[in-house]
Amino acid sequence: AKAGCLYPNGARALIEAHRRGFGNCVMLDMLGNVAEFANANLFIASGDGVVRTPAPNGCFLDGITRKRVIALLRGAGRRVEEVTLRYKEVLAADEIFATGNFSKLMPVTRIEERALPPGPMFAQARALYWDFARSAPVASLFS
Repeated sequence: AKAGCLYPNGARALIEAHRRGFGNCVMLDMLGNVAEFANANLFIASGDGVVRTPAPNGCFLDGITRKRVIALLRGAGRRVEEVTLRYKEVLAADEIFATGNFSKLMPVTRIEERALPPGPMFAQARALYWDFARSAPVASLFS
């Protein structure tokens, strides 16, 4: 499904995003809810200390790195919610970050015209992920 549908649509969306001066774009599902970025999974955080990410609904890849970051944050005592997100919630977020196999964790530093500094939730998620990756035996990374 990813190779047949999601990759081509994501590639087309990235071409359009780059044409408009953006490095990536938010993809919506068929109901207009946030699904993911064109080539990564999406997370937001706001002042309430909760990290939110779209609930898997079959329209995006529920990635390995995404699942690992959710587990690591929850294991560290953070509340992570898999929910239906609207684009206006992404626009209002204090932090936005991406997870994926290529770049692992990356902060979003601008959405539309608003600059966003990498925040504490992103920093914690990234530190947890790299601590895990550096400490885990190679065989366990694939389980």
